Amino acid sequence: MAAFARKNGIDGIEAIVLQIGELSLVIPEYVAELYPMVVKGTPLENTRLEIETVPGTAECDACDEIYSVIACEGICPNCGSSEKTVLSGMDFLIKALRVPQ
Repeated sequence: MAAFARKNGIDGIEAIVLQIGELSLVIPEYVAELYPMVVKGTPLENTRLEIETVPGTAECDACDEIYSVIACEGICPNCGSSEKTVLSGMDFLIKALRVPQ
């Protein structure tokens, strides 16, 4: 990331914004806990980590209802089917780099 910052005329990075889906296997609390150790001694050592949770939503394959997978425990609240297509919540990505203004 340091090379990216230099190439784009960025003096530094204040924060890294991650999006982590509710249905991903990544546990946000663990990422936040480990982050300081991972960036220690790197150009990112003094950066902040911001984590946004992406809700897990699905569309029922039987009735097309869109619902929260976690809140409904994977069962369509409209028809009771467990057959679904996941629409969001499997994410784990860097959404943004915040730079000093």
